[in-house]
Amino acid sequence: MGAIVDIGNVTLTYKSASGNVVAIKDASLKVRRGEFAAVVGPSGCGKSSLMKLVTGLVLPDAGEIVIFGDKVRGPVKIAGMAFQNPNLLPWRKVIDNVLLPLEIVQPHRQRFRREKQQYREQAIALLKTVGLDGFGDRFPWELSGGMQQRASLCRALIHDPSLLMLDEPFAALDMFTREELWVALQDVWLARRPTVILVTHDLREAVFLADRVLVMSARPGRIIAEQAVKLERPRRLETIYEPCAVAIIHKLREHISAARSGGRA
Repeated sequence: MGAIVDIGNVTLTYKSASGNVVAIKDASLKVRRGEFAAVVGPSGCGKSSLMKLVTGLVLPDAGEIVIFGDKVRGPVKIAGMAFQNPNLLPWRKVIDNVLLPLEIVQPHRQRFRREKQQYREQAIALLKTVGLDGFGDRFPWELSGGMQQRASLCRALIHDPSLLMLDEPFAALDMFTREELWVALQDVWLARRPTVILVTHDLREAVFLADRVLVMSARPGRIIAEQAVKLERPRRLETIYEPCAVAIIHKLREHISAARSGGRA
């Protein structure tokens, strides 16, 4: 299958009165249709900046990004996004937070009012998939942090995006909640098969979820290594402790250690 996301020799510089910072330099990567890719690297390497580039929230100084054959020139409407903070609107019930993208994104926006009940049923089914059955009429402040993140994931998926961008969505959660959400995300991905790019600092998370893990160098960031994850799906939490998974995690750690020191594993 061909590349859905094609990043070619991209450079991004943040400019300010106190001086310019080159966040990413000559970075290239390709992600195939339906692939689950994870991006890891040392702190400050530009992982989140890479996400902003792919979604068109910022534009590169050099190079180009092509999504589904079109060069990115602004915000990518086909992408669903979830971040470290759920950012649910506190005055809207959970189900109305989930439905929000359908009120904004075409072609759903123009038919939202007349098909609201159908969309609502889709949202209820999606909430059930991630373990939030019966919580649609609650307000975000009535949910735990993990439950809010589940709702945020549903909001990112409700318009059935072809591309799902996840920027450390589970980083603020405790280990047990995080692991529960790994399984929930895997189940949703297996059912829908969007193309996914996950940024994470957790190597276990990357190996559990991804088909392929990409390693970034220290700033200015670029892709310096990639590791295929050929573990049978659906994966169980116990999978991450099996020798083959542990070996992949150690290899990724070696790459990141080399990136921190400026070398290459």
